[in-house]
Amino acid sequence: MQAPFRQNKMKIQTFVVGCVLALALLLFGQRRSTPAPVQPFRSAVDLTHSINAQVPTYELAEHGSYQVKTVATIEKDRYFAREISLPEHYGTHIDAPAHFARGLWTVDQIPVERLVAPLVVLDVTAETRQNPDYQVGVADIAKWEQANGQIPPAAVVIARTGWESRWGSSKDYRNADSKGVLHFPGYSMDAAKFLVEGRNIVALGIDTLSIDYGPSKDFAVHQYTLAHSLYHLENVANLENLPGNGALIVAAAMKLEGGSGGPVRILALLK
Repeated sequence: MQAPFRQNKMKIQTFVVGCVLALALLLFGQRRSTPAPVQPFRSAVDLTHSINAQVPTYELAEHGSYQVKTVATIEKDRYFAREISLPEHYGTHIDAPAHFARGLWTVDQIPVERLVAPLVVLDVTAETRQNPDYQVGVADIAKWEQANGQIPPAAVVIARTGWESRWGSSKDYRNADSKGVLHFPGYSMDAAKFLVEGRNIVALGIDTLSIDYGPSKDFAVHQYTLAHSLYHLENVANLENLPGNGALIVAAAMKLEGGSGGPVRILALLK
């Protein structure tokens, strides 16, 4: 009697093990066949100018400070490499709070969650055509909010002034008068205070050389916003390819230890 019993027991065990394996294979197959998540963004726009020796600079003396030296070539060394030297605030770049506020974040200390944020684009191109010294005001923000709703907290606000069209000419981009005073658009103090205190943004950006307008002597907007731990994005490119609302910005700053700023690759992700 024991032999048939053992045989029946083994058959039952084999059947159970077979069922478990079949179920595992079924579940594994279902998991493998699950489609990949749908990409939440339909496209990306690069908001960064290429770095080269022709980049317009705030001070003329900065020209020539961009240096490139080839240290290896494919033909000689079987690989290609260069050494570069450039100022922290050159081309499309980021200003860290430490740029104007002692003891605040350097560029490597800016929390990464602040570098990925909702993007707001304020289009003031019509105003700057009439006035190269135009300063983005509270009225421009109100106009944007009437069309798009309130600016979300922790957003990055960038002004599109149309100044990028001058990028190919350092003379036109700096737009200095006979006394050497620069003339290009920037932000007003009223707008900066409203965005910081009323909308809790994390950064200001612009497609000119500076957040402060060209004739500024005291850089009041820099002083105020950086002291409130904002960062700046200057010389931003390709804003004409963005909607005023709905994009996500990624400001991939060089993690330069102790830096007052540095080169940044800016991407806008469009839903």
